[in-house]
This record gives sequence, C-alpha cells and structure tokens, in this order.
Amino acid sequence: MGGLPHAVAGAGDRHNRLVVNLVLALGPLARKKGCRLYASDMRLKVDAATVCYPDLMVVCEEDPGEYYKEKPCLVIEVLSESTEATDRREKLRKYLGLPTLQAYLLVDSRLPRAFGYYREGEGRVYREAEVGTLPLPCLGGHLDLAEVYHGL
Repeated sequence: MGGLPHAVAGAGDRHNRLVVNLVLALGPLARKKGCRLYASDMRLKVDAATVCYPDLMVVCEEDPGEYYKEKPCLVIEVLSESTEATDRREKLRKYLGLPTLQAYLLVDSRLPRAFGYYREGEGRVYREAEVGTLPLPCLGGHLDLAEVYHGL
C-alpha cells in the first residue's frame, strides 16, 4: 500500500474455501451480466503508486489491461486477523476512491458475517449482515451468506 511492497503469505484453508464459495456464488451472476470475475491473482491498480491483489473483483466495463485492471464495480476481501486492519483502513480508502466501484465487501473468515460499503449518489452507505443477503448492485443480485459460508 502507498507505493511500498507489502508481502502477504499464502492464505489458510478457511480463507481459500470462502473464496471458492464466493466464486461459485458470483460466477453465474457475473456471466449473466456479461461481466468478468477475477480471483486473487489479478492486480488492481488503484492509483499511480498502488497495486493490490483483491480476493475477488468484478469488472463490467471495458478494461483491456492484460496484467491489471482499473475499473472494478465490485471488490471483495476476505478478512483474517492479519489482514483486517489493512482491509478496513488503507484498502477501504483506496478502493472507495475508484470511480467505477459500486460496492466493497468484507467477508469475515472467522465468523459468518459480512460488511458492505456502497456508493449511493455522492455518498456511501454501510451495511452489515450475519444472515441473509447483501446487495450486489453492479450484478443486479444479492450475495447469500448461507451460500458463502456453506460447508464451513
């Protein structure tokens, strides 16, 4: 973050299973809308000095970069003890500055709960859920937390 390299070791079992469940839940919605879903290894260029590797991102606009994207409408990070502070502070500030971003979701790996930051007009709305769903504006659907935490 902020132009400085920030090494993160490989994720654990629960984190990886959550990412797979998110891909399974979001894949059909993204495909139906003609959007592309990227998991973990695609760079997100958030400004001239900052590149991140979000756990998931959805791009619906033309964004031709081969090795990085700049126009996500949705970014999701899976929270862990070691990443939560960065995901909630530095990444939150950077991601919400992206003009195409409609939602930034944080999915907790420790407890079944998720947090959403949404662009609404010129402002932002915060939502939190332990059960039920969170909206996915650019995909025209909802993220079902029962699906996300299935098998965990």
